[in-house]
Amino acid sequence: MSSQPLDSTPPLHHLIVVGGTLREWASLAPGQWTDRLTELGKVADHIGARWLILRPFANSLDRDALDEVPVRSVTVGGCSVEAQPDGDGRERFVRAAATLHAAGKPITESAIDRLLNAPADVDPDLVVIVGAGHRTPPSLVWELAYSELVYVDTTWQHFGAAHLDDAIGSYAHRHRRFGGID
Repeated sequence: MSSQPLDSTPPLHHLIVVGGTLREWASLAPGQWTDRLTELGKVADHIGARWLILRPFANSLDRDALDEVPVRSVTVGGCSVEAQPDGDGRERFVRAAATLHAAGKPITESAIDRLLNAPADVDPDLVVIVGAGHRTPPSLVWELAYSELVYVDTTWQHFGAAHLDDAIGSYAHRHRRFGGID
């Protein structure tokens, strides 16, 4: 791993990686998932991240594959790594609002934020999108507001620790604007 802890840049606590379809996710055996999550988790833990969340770059054609892909998680050092197969950010947003409403709680930005970022307790600092740099995944709606985006031009099958390490390196050289523009 070539990335250094990010001493001179803002801390990197929460990362999201978006890539692959639900069908591609379903094709991975449990051992392959454990290996992938552990490999990526080592990179995230190395730079001090507390959460690494993986989500598919899903579309409605993959809905039938959702039942075949369970949530998977591992802990690597101090980093919680979780693969969340629910790839529709709009549906997650609606479920979060419905959950708050059903519990009689106010539907506020901070309440929705907590539900959508779980298990993390902070907004993602970095979102790594696997694939061509001209498409934003529908699996993210809320999470893009204050995150830095890095596109990695590779396939989900080939995405690995070196790609994540390069994306973190790209992040380290950026000036964070937190949703602002220059």
